[in-house]
Amino acid sequence: MARCTAPVEGHRTASGAANCPACRGSYRKYNSYPSYSSPYSSSSSSSTSHSSSGGQTKTKALWSSVGSTVLYTPAEIRTLTPVRENVEKRSGLPDLRDVFLCHAWDDRKGVAKELYDLLVLKGVTVWFSEKDVPLGTSLLREIDKGLAKSRIGIVLVTPLFLERVKNEGIADKELSALLARDLLVPIVHNTTFEKLREVSPLLGSRSGLSITIEEPMIDSASKIAELVAS
Repeated sequence: MARCTAPVEGHRTASGAANCPACRGSYRKYNSYPSYSSPYSSSSSSSTSHSSSGGQTKTKALWSSVGSTVLYTPAEIRTLTPVRENVEKRSGLPDLRDVFLCHAWDDRKGVAKELYDLLVLKGVTVWFSEKDVPLGTSLLREIDKGLAKSRIGIVLVTPLFLERVKNEGIADKELSALLARDLLVPIVHNTTFEKLREVSPLLGSRSGLSITIEEPMIDSASKIAELVAS
């Protein structure tokens, strides 16, 4: 049996205990602690979800094509789903434009034209007053015809649009007709849904799409294009 090499008062150093033939086993037993992992330690994990700058998880829509890279927030999915269902119900009707673009008259050569061009580039057929109202014809009559022959309506809500609605201009008349159908998608640009609700509570009660730095106009155009795709 191995004898302890330490003096009576015990080993003076840890290395002395470790080298002692009698004590090295006990030293290892009581000084070899299991590793400790804190429950608060951070760990990295991978996720297949995509998040926006605001932290919302985005996903593809049920109507998205297999190779689509367009992602939607949960609020956008809720808003667009009933519109998509109506688009599918109306898919068999002949000679329909995909979209009726409702906008303020003062936006016709600016942001409305920009949105129109993006939609056309994506293969969407659009009723747009600048292109579809012949000179010398009744604007209101042409609007009625455009509304009747479009699958959905999109309302481009800008500060100028809000002013038009306040003053009960042409945009207000278009809006009234669009609100009578569940085929309406508001798109806000340089304003908010809160300000829209102040002017039109009925339209403002519906969520829609927003054009922002994080969500540029091309993103809204892509979502509308998917929404009306056959």
